Amino acid sequence: MITATWDTLGSISLIEKPLPALKPGEVLVRVAASGICGTDMHICNGETPHATNKVTIGHEFSGYIEDIHPETKTSVQINDLVAIDPNIPCFQCSYCRTKKYHLCAHLRSIGVTCDGGMASHVAVPSIAVYKTQGISPEVACLAEPLSCMVHAVNMGEIKNGDRVLVIGAGPIGLMVTSLCAASGAVVDVADINEMRRLKALEFGASSITDKVDVGGDPVLGFGYDVVFECVGLATTMRASLDYAKAGGTVVWVGVAKPDAVVSVSPFDVYRRELTLKSTYTNPYGMEQAVKILCNKRADWHKLISHTFDIKDFDKAWQVFKQNNGLKES
Repeated sequence: MITATWDTLGSISLIEKPLPALKPGEVLVRVAASGICGTDMHICNGETPHATNKVTIGHEFSGYIEDIHPETKTSVQINDLVAIDPNIPCFQCSYCRTKKYHLCAHLRSIGVTCDGGMASHVAVPSIAVYKTQGISPEVACLAEPLSCMVHAVNMGEIKNGDRVLVIGAGPIGLMVTSLCAASGAVVDVADINEMRRLKALEFGASSITDKVDVGGDPVLGFGYDVVFECVGLATTMRASLDYAKAGGTVVWVGVAKPDAVVSVSPFDVYRRELTLKSTYTNPYGMEQAVKILCNKRADWHKLISHTFDIKDFDKAWQVFKQNNGLKES
């Protein structure tokens, strides 16, 4: 089968690999849709320390159950459309035993540490598959990033009436916007890209801007109850702290480069009693994400701006690097 594989530093190559052989506990998924993520770019550039070289990328994917190993126990059946949770914990370490499996010291990640969904078939553990109903494969492959945003919004502890700022209106920011709006928040969205700003209105934003102005001193109550940074740049991460009012919460969702550094004033954090949180992957979020996608309260297909065949991966990769669209599958 043809796969999109991290073969050399700085590039993803189309490489032929054999069809995967099933092991006990696994199912064979015939991939129907696989999204390209910013993490794939980090992997390509050697900025994901735990990524395995020669790995087939693709951790946001869906597909149909094609085969089930005789010794695998699962509730899914042949031809079921499933979304995949790429994070496979060891279930034995201290983190796994204290309900923090996303911090597992031995976490395996499909598409990062082992072969993923940019291929025609993938063998995955049965615990990784989530059956979907009534949605397309393209929408189903949004379950993994949406599950990460379920975790992020939960970290923000949104309450009805909260004033929320989302910095960045890419697919991640739009997912956060939709979830916050559904939680009863008034959501402002900031992005320098006009197309993305306008898209935010379709996902529940109350207002959009290309430049944030909180209108006064955050110590005096100006600013936002919760700020979500969804870009991953040191500049926007630093700025996010300025937009939270006293007593507010800042959630860093974007993934910065490993060598990025942000300068923070401890006194400022102290004086405003700010809470700064970060999010990592998607603990216990997949079940909820699949339900959210399947209830269709938002038109999630609007997040998908481009579709390509695996044979045209090079073209898809170039479009992705230009950063002019939204999700690609």
